Amino acid sequence: MSTGTEERGARTEPRRPSAARAAVLFVVFVCAACGLVYELALVALGSYLIGDTIGQASIVLSLMVFAMGMGALAAKPLQRKAAAAFVGIEIALALLGGLSVLLLYAAFAWLSLYTPALVVMALVLGLLIGAEIPLLMVLLQRIRTQDAGSAVADLFAADYVGGLVGGLAFPFLLLPLFGQLQGALVVGLLNAVAGLGLVFTVFRRELAKRARLVLLLATVVVGAVLGYAYTWSDDFEVTARQALYDDPIVRAERSQYQDIALTRSVPLGGSPDTRLYLNGDLQFSSVDEYRYHEALVHPAMSGERRDVLVLGGGDGLALREVLRYPDVEHVTLVELDPSVINLARTDPTVSALNRHAYDDPRVRVHTDDAFSWLRENRQRYDAVLVDMPDPDSTATAKLYSAEFYSLVRHAMAPGALVNVQAGSPYFAPKAFWCIASTMREAGLTGTPFQVSVPSFGEWGFHLARADRSAPPLRLAPDTPRLRSLDGPTLRAGGTFPPDRAPLPNMPVSTLLHPVIMEYASQEWTNY
Repeated sequence: MSTGTEERGARTEPRRPSAARAAVLFVVFVCAACGLVYELALVALGSYLIGDTIGQASIVLSLMVFAMGMGALAAKPLQRKAAAAFVGIEIALALLGGLSVLLLYAAFAWLSLYTPALVVMALVLGLLIGAEIPLLMVLLQRIRTQDAGSAVADLFAADYVGGLVGGLAFPFLLLPLFGQLQGALVVGLLNAVAGLGLVFTVFRRELAKRARLVLLLATVVVGAVLGYAYTWSDDFEVTARQALYDDPIVRAERSQYQDIALTRSVPLGGSPDTRLYLNGDLQFSSVDEYRYHEALVHPAMSGERRDVLVLGGGDGLALREVLRYPDVEHVTLVELDPSVINLARTDPTVSALNRHAYDDPRVRVHTDDAFSWLRENRQRYDAVLVDMPDPDSTATAKLYSAEFYSLVRHAMAPGALVNVQAGSPYFAPKAFWCIASTMREAGLTGTPFQVSVPSFGEWGFHLARADRSAPPLRLAPDTPRLRSLDGPTLRAGGTFPPDRAPLPNMPVSTLLHPVIMEYASQEWTNY
């Protein structure tokens, strides 16, 4: 005798089949959106923490697609109890997907096990997401049996539209409103509610009373866990972020582009040390940043310098050095992240370091991607300073490409000099000399040199001009008095020891073949 419950395999017809089918397709839409958000969250987190966007995307997407296929196969035995199995999967997916960013951040901050944790998380989430579609197909057919092709078309149409909405919602809605950690928690809660709501409305009669109670309690527990994690997430992020740095964090934020952290320490008997980190990479230490910025700026100021272009350098420290020349009439600074500029303007320590450079009327600021800005630029500059983050990601690798340096060359007035920060010739020699060959390909003949910056180690630059002759390493006669750099020191920096001699025949890095990223990622990782 039939009992009307799913456990005995009976099938119940909803009283309003059209509304029931619409509800199932809506849940397909929601689940697809949630699943894509989980994927994008893992990719974005890896890009923030590791920097290798292509590598992180490849790991996450390939593992999740594979696991989704395995999840679809694993769902076959569950089809007889499709309603209960679907809710159980959504509860598990909500819990793990919602907590995924938190758990991976913890693995990175405290355990140094980020990549293994990422692999496990991507596989488990993929298995759960892959099991959704077969079960939803069974539920859809229970409402009204239809041709397999039509059912698949309806189901996948809802699935793909949900993926579109999830993909757009992640960068344009969830990240601005909630941030990465809290955004994943919100999506996890939505995931659990969607699954439970479908079964408790459309397929309520297919579950025994005890099964409904168990699933309801499980959903409440998961919701409570996600809710508690949401309220505790700010404290967690502060604690986890602090675990990544030796010194106390005095200011931290996650901008649209990167994670920004400012630390400060006061060693016994020493000067206070303020350090700026972007995505965990040190940008400067207040104790010795002058060594880096004097080497970046002053060699390029030995000729004409009425109009100066600074690409990057949002902290304002390169601006400070440029503005020391009274004959400089205009300085144009192009910085992608307005949050870095705001920090340089408003933080008392950083603004004191840059001597309130942004308040100088000679400074004009453009918040734009340097590559895009150069494509639209028509002005020519007497000196160009390229102060970009290291090329260990796709976002920064294009700023070390032949195409980028060609744009830089077109922005240079006749006789102009450009100086490019090029990383460490000691720790990353292949990347350093790859930059030299890439600049040469773009028509910029460079003179490499290095200086000692204790916070970084030996650090290198390429001073170049566009007339096919390498510029000499010299300072202008009217160069302001510098703390670390003089003519003999600068010329000595152009001599490299035998174990770090120039590497001939290095390949050229281009937009389509960014070999600089491979070198930078491998060499710094090995170091």
